[in-house]
Amino acid sequence: MTEAKIACRGVWKLYGYHPKQFLQEHGGNPDPELLKSNGYISAVRDASFDVHEGEILVVMGLSGSGKSTLIRCLSRLIDPTAGEISIDGQDLAKASESDMIELRRHKMGMVFQHFALLPHRTVLENVAFPLEVQGIDKQTRRQRAAEIIDLVGLNGRERYYPRELSGGQQQRVGIARSLAVEPDIWFLDEPFSALDPLIRHEMQDEFLRLQSMLNKTIVFITHDFDEAIRLADRVAIMFEGEIQQLATPEEIITAPATDYVAEFTKNVPREKILRIHTIMTPASGEVVGDRRVSQSDRIADAAAMILEQDAPVSVVDDNNALVGTVSRKNVIDALFTPDA
Repeated sequence: MTEAKIACRGVWKLYGYHPKQFLQEHGGNPDPELLKSNGYISAVRDASFDVHEGEILVVMGLSGSGKSTLIRCLSRLIDPTAGEISIDGQDLAKASESDMIELRRHKMGMVFQHFALLPHRTVLENVAFPLEVQGIDKQTRRQRAAEIIDLVGLNGRERYYPRELSGGQQQRVGIARSLAVEPDIWFLDEPFSALDPLIRHEMQDEFLRLQSMLNKTIVFITHDFDEAIRLADRVAIMFEGEIQQLATPEEIITAPATDYVAEFTKNVPREKILRIHTIMTPASGEVVGDRRVSQSDRIADAAAMILEQDAPVSVVDDNNALVGTVSRKNVIDALFTPDA
């Protein structure tokens, strides 16, 4: 595992009367009932986790769960009530306002649900705007903006205004603008939720393509589990400000940490999440026959072939070495007897 790019320790965000004093008076960890009875809203409650370099951490939860507040604490758009947040070992609580401005300008990219494009500026000018704020000369920033526009698939639309673009194209401009400063860390708060389903799927594809090229460290907020499945290395599920579980999508489905997580994920299509390695029977020896699947394949992609076979199918690793077998019964048990 790579070292933590973002480290979050015991982070709280309380709304109410003198929240820091209240936390201190109650040992830094008051229980939910005490918070409610004293009129406090715990938007984020004792959050501790790391995000590693190149990782996509998806934060999920219902409206009001605290996920957007958390991402704003991580970027210090709002100050947490308590706790520590560091980026590359730099404690954000000790960073001055000018330090934070520099961090946001050079190290952080941010994309939000509402595109917030400048309507009187062209696509090229919108993308170049963060570089203009940095004081970069016009020729350099226009050249850099043109490169990013090409990267996100908007070549030929440099002179268009936002009103002349579709919703998906506008979101691409927002993504391009956030990438113009070449950030190490990318914060995205429900960036695709306002888009039509087809365009949303295309934007997820585009996002994964960009990540495969750029390898950013990403915190991505969504309420859509299908989106989380497609994008996440790990998923954090929040409820009333608390991270209930942080794990891979497979671990969350197969071993929910709380009743809330189990309820939250109960209708998630398991075949889209579970990979063959989670249901196979371990084996050793050599691959037999020409029917085989990869241990990293999702059940949904391999189920049809497995179900039509009477005999178990070989499961191989990336080196085509046998690691197990998977049968029709393995698939049926995984999909229809999840608590077995």
